[in-house]
Parts: sequence; C-alpha cells; structure tokens
Amino acid sequence: MRIPELFKDGHTVLSFEIFPPKKDGSIETVYKTLDELTDLKPDFISVTYGAGGSQPGCSTREIVSIIKEKYRTESIAHLTCVNSTKADIDRVIGEFKEHGIENVLALRGDINPDIEPKKEFLHASDLIAYMKERSDLSFSGACYPECHAEASSLDEDIANLKRKVDAGASHLVSQLFFDNEHFYAFLEKARAAGINVPIEAGIMPCVNAKQIQRMVTMCGASLPVKFTRLIARYGDDPDAMREAGIAYAVDQIIDLAANGADGIHLYTMNNPYVARKISESVSKVIR
Repeated sequence: MRIPELFKDGHTVLSFEIFPPKKDGSIETVYKTLDELTDLKPDFISVTYGAGGSQPGCSTREIVSIIKEKYRTESIAHLTCVNSTKADIDRVIGEFKEHGIENVLALRGDINPDIEPKKEFLHASDLIAYMKERSDLSFSGACYPECHAEASSLDEDIANLKRKVDAGASHLVSQLFFDNEHFYAFLEKARAAGINVPIEAGIMPCVNAKQIQRMVTMCGASLPVKFTRLIARYGDDPDAMREAGIAYAVDQIIDLAANGADGIHLYTMNNPYVARKISESVSKVIR
C-alpha cells in the first residue's frame, strides 16, 4: 500500500521510525524490537538509511521488506542521495523492486565533511524527480517546522518544500519539535503555499536528557520553557526523566490530534517500552 492511502479515512495516522543496527550490531536486535512495535498496530514503520546514513542501506531494505512480509505492517525505506551517483540510484530502484518495496522517504542526507559529495543530486527534490521518471514508487519527504538549518528563512524553506512536492512527494514527515505552535505556524504557511499533501508531525519523546540535547544540537529545534524546566527537574533521574518525557510527548500528541493533525510520526529510538506507553495513552484520541 502506498503511504498516502493511509490518510484517506480521516483518522490521525500513527507511524514509528526505527533504525538499523550499527556496523558491529546484530540485526536480531531489530527483530526483537519489531516484535513489540508491530504489536502496537502502527499504520506504518519507517526505517532509516543504513548506519547513520553512511552505509549502502542493505539492512534498511532487508528490514523494510521483513516489516511488510513477516509482520504485515506497511513500511517505508529512507534513502539519502548526497553521496550517490545516478548509477547508484538505478541500482537501488532495482533492489527496491526486487524486495517489494513501494514507499521511499527521499532525503538529501547530511553532508560529511570528510567525504566529497557526488553532486549528482544536490537536493531531495532532485532524487524524487529522477526516481519518479524511472519507477512507480511512492515518495515521501522531510519538512522542518522551525526551518531547515541551511535556509535563510522559513519562507525560503517552504518554497523549497513546494519544489519537493511538485517533484512528486505525496506525503511529508516533519523534523522533531517540542513546541506545537511552531508546527501550527509552519502548517499554515505550507498550506498557503499550495502544499496540500498529508503532513505528519514528528515527535521525539525526551527520555534521556543527554540524548535529547544532542539531537537538538543536530537539528536546531528550540526548547520551550516548559521543556527546559522538565529537563532541569528530572534530567539527573533516569526513571523520572523517562516518565516525564513520555508524559510531555503524550501531551503534544493529544494537542496535535485535537487540532486535526494528519498524523504523528514517533521517533522511537528503537525503544518499545516508550512507544507502547505513548501508544496506549493516545489510542482513544487518534483512532
């Protein structure tokens, strides 16, 4: 099933993101995670690209295929292009077809200062346009409620997002954020710009103070006072921080659902406990 079809019945879509094991990790750990996550009946599960986006994505394709075939849950494969040539992407298209993969989250990917970019795909929109001409895949894209770090303004960023949608992205997933008002302001501007595809709100449960501070540094999300107080109060107590972070994410999701969000994309960090606590808390709200 193509991801946009999941949004047609009007309920708030709930999806999860997981990541493959690192180079020295066992893929069996991911399957144990999936045993628990798929039991929660998400609408789909996305799988990030390789190990931190630096690998060829073989485990990503394997995991996406297994989610669909073994667990009978729709799935989507992340694909980055900054270090890919057209020949690389042609090969990936063939591999996706071979594995029965229908859905792709197309991303530029982070630029590694130690690796010279290939420069054949400068933007995710370039990747989508190229693959759309050569396949019948369904494409999703990323969006940034608080503006992409390399854009000069949110207006410029939304103009770039419109190009991504015009290239063929029929579903969008947002970067994490901790203040829903940023998402609502972004959504208003996106709709005004003619971006009418489903847009999921990306939610990252704050269950580890150091982890979340690292993620915020990477993506540039701002921290509202309510959130910083939570970290200051519970950051040194792992159990309390976990439960407080879950409660904060639940509060965000309920507010988003009440305001008609198309969907919630939960960054699970491969943590079934957190995903279960959140899913059970919002199950009556989003279904």
